[in-house]
Amino acid sequence: MNKVCYCQSCGMPMEDSHLYGTNSDGSKNKDYCVYCYTDGNFIADCSMEEMIDYCVPHMIKNNKNMSEDGARKIMNEFFPTLKRWKK
Repeated sequence: MNKVCYCQSCGMPMEDSHLYGTNSDGSKNKDYCVYCYTDGNFIADCSMEEMIDYCVPHMIKNNKNMSEDGARKIMNEFFPTLKRWKK
């Protein structure tokens, strides 16, 4: 069974390599998704809190029984463990 990688910026599961971002040389970057990282750079210059604000609606949309407060709680616990947001 393959281990699911999570984007180290937005926490999105990256089950397929087509979701991997790209490095400056065009190679795949397994740490960050295509929505967060392309050509060796982050697409958005944002804080962790801004990223959470952006991601909450997507998490709710993909988890029909999840509330906004529930999604925000999960992300506030998970995001500080991601490479981009570790202090």
